[in-house]
Amino acid sequence: MSSNVSFKNLNGQGITMAATLHFPAGFDESKKYATVVVSHPGGGVKEQTAGLYASKLAENGLVAIAFDRSYQGASSGEPRQLENPYVSTEDISAVIDYLTTLPYVDQARIGAMGICAGAGYSANAAINDRRIKALGMVSAVNIGQMFRNGWENKVKDADAVAYLDFGSNARTSDAGKPELVTIPLAPLKKEDAPNAELAEAWEYYHTPRAEHPRAPGYALARNLNQIITYDAYHLAEAFLTQPILAVAGSAAGSKWMSDDLLARAASRDKTLHIVQGANHMSLYDVPSYVNEAVAQLAPFFQRTLK
Repeated sequence: MSSNVSFKNLNGQGITMAATLHFPAGFDESKKYATVVVSHPGGGVKEQTAGLYASKLAENGLVAIAFDRSYQGASSGEPRQLENPYVSTEDISAVIDYLTTLPYVDQARIGAMGICAGAGYSANAAINDRRIKALGMVSAVNIGQMFRNGWENKVKDADAVAYLDFGSNARTSDAGKPELVTIPLAPLKKEDAPNAELAEAWEYYHTPRAEHPRAPGYALARNLNQIITYDAYHLAEAFLTQPILAVAGSAAGSKWMSDDLLARAASRDKTLHIVQGANHMSLYDVPSYVNEAVAQLAPFFQRTLK
């Protein structure tokens, strides 16, 4: 069972958030439930992998909420497709603000998880927001690291300064114009993909596999000025003390970003589960891989949100 909801984001930008609540079988509004906030990948929407994981968690007795970030999906805000990572992190806390108003949500048992960039944003939210009692990550991406250092961590930070130049120039170009400069968050054409793994990202977002009219797969170039200097794991060494479960594919080029978070986090309860044969994208929706991930995530949240 699920329910589409909307609510005001209290972070000061006048945004109305759109979300879908997923409920376990036999849901009773008079009872209190552990609840998990599920954040979608960059360029995605709640109807894709975030909604899939939320529904699977609900099948395991949890309430779960998948939401569209500010300026994206069915949530409001202009300009569209803004991907400011600081806003995206704060959106998770805005969803928790809403959850605390629901009588069936146990405020002491709220967790957060995300897929791809949504996992990085969830980690950053957990560093900042102590209402998050447990953190789950699937194919985690620290969006700042990815843009600075490349998919496989082969680029030095200083060599990414050209992106700051590009973002700065885009802001000037955007001024007073109706059409804003954009950048792809996943390949917009198959031939643009640098490798087979990222060609699968094109397939996910731009073919019937998972395409959605509100998930164009791009962001605004002006956001490079925030993305390049952003670290989703900033101060994890001091403040990320909650239990952590990271799920990554054995063939994922992005696996190093899960490794980095687990190495840095202050938590003493942190685990990496490797799904053999899976790459970054296949953990989004390939049934056998998703089921294996959920078989780890569901008991993790049941244990840590007791």
